Amino acid sequence: MTEPTAKQIKDEKIYQQWGLTDSEYDLISTKILKRLPNYTETGLYSVMWSEHCSYKNSKKVLRKMPNKSERVIAGPGEDAGILDIGDNQAVVFKAESHNHPSAVEPYQGAATGVGGIIRDIFSMGAQPIALLNSLKFGPLKDGQTKHLVNEVVAGIGGYGNCIGLPTVGGEIAFEDCYEHNPLVNAMCVGLLNNTDFKHGTASGDKNLIVYVGAKTGRDGIHGATFASDEFTDTKNKQRSAVQVGNPFIEKLLMDACVEIIEKHPEWILGIQDMGAAGLVSSTAEMASKAGSGLVLNLDKVPQRETEMNAYEMMLSESQERMVLCVKPEFVDDVLAFFKHFELDAVVIGQVTTDKQYKIYHHDELVTDIPVDSLTEDVPEYDREETQPQRMIDDKDYQFVPVIDSLEKTWNEMLQRPNIASKKHFYQTYDSQVRANTLVRPGSDSGVVRIRGTRKAIAMTNDSNSKYVYLNPYVGGQIAVMEAARNIVASGGEPIGVTDCLNYGNPENPEAFWELDKSVEGIASACEKINTPVISGNVSLYNEYNDVAIYPSPMVGMVGLISDIDNVTTTAFKEAGDLIYVVGQTQDDFNGSELQMAQSGKLKGNLRNLDLDQEKLHQDIIRQAISQKLIMSCHDLSEGGLAVALSKSAFENELGFEINTSLTSAQMFSETQSRFLVTVAPENQTVFEELVATDIECLGTVTAAPEFKVTTADESVEINGLTAGKNWKEAIACLMK
Repeated sequence: MTEPTAKQIKDEKIYQQWGLTDSEYDLISTKILKRLPNYTETGLYSVMWSEHCSYKNSKKVLRKMPNKSERVIAGPGEDAGILDIGDNQAVVFKAESHNHPSAVEPYQGAATGVGGIIRDIFSMGAQPIALLNSLKFGPLKDGQTKHLVNEVVAGIGGYGNCIGLPTVGGEIAFEDCYEHNPLVNAMCVGLLNNTDFKHGTASGDKNLIVYVGAKTGRDGIHGATFASDEFTDTKNKQRSAVQVGNPFIEKLLMDACVEIIEKHPEWILGIQDMGAAGLVSSTAEMASKAGSGLVLNLDKVPQRETEMNAYEMMLSESQERMVLCVKPEFVDDVLAFFKHFELDAVVIGQVTTDKQYKIYHHDELVTDIPVDSLTEDVPEYDREETQPQRMIDDKDYQFVPVIDSLEKTWNEMLQRPNIASKKHFYQTYDSQVRANTLVRPGSDSGVVRIRGTRKAIAMTNDSNSKYVYLNPYVGGQIAVMEAARNIVASGGEPIGVTDCLNYGNPENPEAFWELDKSVEGIASACEKINTPVISGNVSLYNEYNDVAIYPSPMVGMVGLISDIDNVTTTAFKEAGDLIYVVGQTQDDFNGSELQMAQSGKLKGNLRNLDLDQEKLHQDIIRQAISQKLIMSCHDLSEGGLAVALSKSAFENELGFEINTSLTSAQMFSETQSRFLVTVAPENQTVFEELVATDIECLGTVTAAPEFKVTTADESVEINGLTAGKNWKEAIACLMK
């Protein structure tokens, strides 16, 4: 291929195809370089100035997030965030989106999303210990969607299982708006056995840049730009922008990086994963953070395809690759170390002090630009924002459900795809590998023990985008607090958050308002419970034919369990245990699963969330668990009390007999700040005195798997085994 000249790029506006606007191109050529950028240079700017790499549309909003606490060792700006958990140990975690690639090549899109997030963890020197995911698809009504779901799930399982990491939690939802724009968000959690970690920096004059890992090919070129684009019927979905993964190389790379940092920390000055925008983003960011310059020689880069030009090598997002900064006296040791793991490791450049980013290819200087121009000089946009008209029109609307038969509605709700058991999917994932998993998928949080201690890490991710669509601020708060309730219900103390912010086009004032207000809601909730946001990812332009997805922030939360004796699950344990609801139930049907079931429409506003009451209930539950007063605990979310009771009964094939003042409709209300708990009869008095307010004793757990329910409206008996069978098999039936 003949590369277009700098003049052709300008005259034919080729840069527009790569995502640069006219004003951005003019800024680069007239103010920064004071000349026309050549083909390679224009490519570098196009990926580094994409939303995916620069956050140019979202930086203003992201600054509203709290990112400090007494535990924070590293926050935003590193490959992953790090929190101190005592005993000279730290937990490291981050989430990433791989939405657009998964829409085009679902298996590889999902697999490489998992691979990329794992590298973010071990680039900090941490040992990855667990994976989670948050997935959103269109309704399970056609072969195309079912194929997409199967391939995404297979990609996640295929990569995680091969590398030997347990997938311990996650969520899957199905809504119309994700039919052409699925969301695939992956989260990884790791452990650092001391609180020293490696920064992603390249510092020190004449120190060397070492490339490690798989060879570079032509896959994933312009992946970062592709991630910042919208889908339409006519726009070609670039398969070439999707990366191809190899978990077996990643396993070698992970083991090698963790070992070299642990045993030979003095050898490595800096390390970074080659993720979005590949070689350019990793090297430019490392140099910019250190205030350095770099000279790279692309002839040294290991290549698996012939005649690659500089543009292709720099923009390739081939997987399983890392960049290291190494002192010259240690470079032979480093190269030999990685050779022992059968990995390519070569010196491809060195650090300079002139703050210039220079690239040579075939002995020709193909790039010579200020390194900060790629990372620091990106324009930051202050987008116009407007409250969506629907919120003004529907602010007083209240959905009123009609329950003709409690038994019929109950059974129908349990079979709705958003509520039904997801075991059909998560049984693909190995959740027990490494033998440290204490709580597997299906409970409120995944829990993984820390070997050699009494401690464990609880982890979850939550995203109810229907709430965020109705009220972005309150919906953002709910996402955080639901995640926190999941951690608390598992016996943990919430300590920190990562996020994936999935939205439509930020140039649309309504979409930007949704982003801004939901981040304000997330921030206010995080401040209330002291869970700083220490890492994350923004994914904008999630649209198809100019129709956006629901605003979909995913909150990934990690909690610390100080003693594994406090690990609690959702399942009812013993017949005769008393069943309580902590928290008041009101008529909260807007945005509920019942509203979607009965009307098929999402409409209305949300009640304001009382953060003080939410925190009070969480603190009470944590205290009750630490005092060994609680046998089981489940947070109330989708489907409300009826669904929570059912799920808690199914696992051990128990039943319950309850008598409540709630109406039949309120059994499906989705009022926030509530927990369903069971308590042994001998602990009744102590528990009730501890909770004191906002508590109702509903009844007891029974040995017979029957659901005997008396509401303010009617009494019913539901066969628990039949209900459980329907709940377990609903998804499998739909997937046939």
